Amino acid sequence: QVQLVESGGGLVQPGGSLRLSCAASGFTFSAYVMSWYRQAPGKERELVADITPGGRTNYADSVKGRFTISRDNAKNTVFLQMNSLKAEDTAVYYCKVYRSLREYWGQGTQVTVSS
Repeated sequence: QVQLVESGGGLVQPGGSLRLSCAASGFTFSAYVMSWYRQAPGKERELVADITPGGRTNYADSVKGRFTISRDNAKNTVFLQMNSLKAEDTAVYYCKVYRSLREYWGQGTQVTVSS
């Protein structure tokens, strides 16, 4: 079955960096678009970035120039490098794949940006 496991979250000061990872299994990872979403307290879940099998990327305006999504198809892993973090980046970050007419989500990893 499809499994997505995020890691790499934590507490970081404003201006700092974190690298999130999402390890995937149970499907042909290299054939699917992979996405990162986030959900802040009291807000709806929003798309942060996604990456096609060929490596084409798309970013939310709020993270352009600061975040970079990448993938390693040999390791079935998608990454989110987050630089110049701001307090408003505080959220639970999830990875997602849309496969066979349904969405699959990981359990999420908490990112807190605070001094």
